[in-house]
Amino acid sequence: MAKPPLAPKHPERICWGCDKYCPADDLACGNGTIRTLHPCELFGDDWLEWSGERTSARTDAIPISPSDADAAA
Repeated sequence: MAKPPLAPKHPERICWGCDKYCPADDLACGNGTIRTLHPCELFGDDWLEWSGERTSARTDAIPISPSDADAAA
């Protein structure tokens, strides 16, 4: 799947649910009954910064080794 543009001028005009990027009033893929929103519509204009913070927080977590998981069980 292609990555959506970072800052589209009119995100409300397009369905972002697949690679087809259909007009909001003519969904061709049948992917649900409503269009998929662009991340900027869901999370605001700073969605990319928020996404980066969540990703870096996930990679900073301490990994659990298999032996630690067995001890915790």
